[in-house]
Amino acid sequence: MPAAYEKYLVPVVFRPFAEDLAARVAAVEARRILELAAGTGVVTAELLAAAPAAEVTATDLNEAMVAFGSARAPGAAWRRADAQRLPFPDGAFDLVVCQFGVMFFPDRVAAFTEVRRVLAPGGRFLFNTWGPLDTHAFAAALQAGLERAFPVDPPRFLAAVPHGYGDPAVVTADLTAAGFTVEEARQSTLEGRAASVADVAVGFLTGTPVRAAVEERGDGPGVRAAVVEEMTARLGRGPVAAPMTAYVFRCAVETVRTPSR
Repeated sequence: MPAAYEKYLVPVVFRPFAEDLAARVAAVEARRILELAAGTGVVTAELLAAAPAAEVTATDLNEAMVAFGSARAPGAAWRRADAQRLPFPDGAFDLVVCQFGVMFFPDRVAAFTEVRRVLAPGGRFLFNTWGPLDTHAFAAALQAGLERAFPVDPPRFLAAVPHGYGDPAVVTADLTAAGFTVEEARQSTLEGRAASVADVAVGFLTGTPVRAAVEERGDGPGVRAAVVEEMTARLGRGPVAAPMTAYVFRCAVETVRTPSR
């Protein structure tokens, strides 16, 4: 999965937002940066370039991703870690960064609370999350293809998980419950470019959890053909470009004010 994810999805879907997120790091003075859900290291590499003087620690729950990412971005210290139980002391970092990972946390408030714990006073939490499925043209076309291939019981992973945390009000409420102040919540729509929809289809079907959902229902050449045909009908043949929408959050640790006497 990491190889397919890196080859077919990172350049098209994830690198544009990785560059955007890393550019925002320049506005935050950070000597110690922690990245959560680092995957294959696309953001990690951008962080190392954007903040060359900082110490970057990259983590992921998936051991295969950690192995792949540590080879791709060796300038960071890589560790396997669960975002809900971070193996770091209190106040160990000035900045925590996460690209498209918070949607996968089983208990988001618990994970955000852990992020707050490992942040030093004045630290920041910077992350992005996908908008609803219909605001991501590649993912929406892929889902339409899955519904064509499996008209009775299509996989719902994309809508339920990656695109299931796309309401800024809900995200803000969870952050507030964890003790954060949201300094900025901004919509960001960027363009993804792919050599063909077939490449994007292969990326989703073999490099994400969609793979397991499809295999449970009977994977085969016919499934991929149906998905590619539907995606081509929606996005066109040859090189394709499509809009993708996310929300970017910058948060600060709430400070406890001592009542004046």
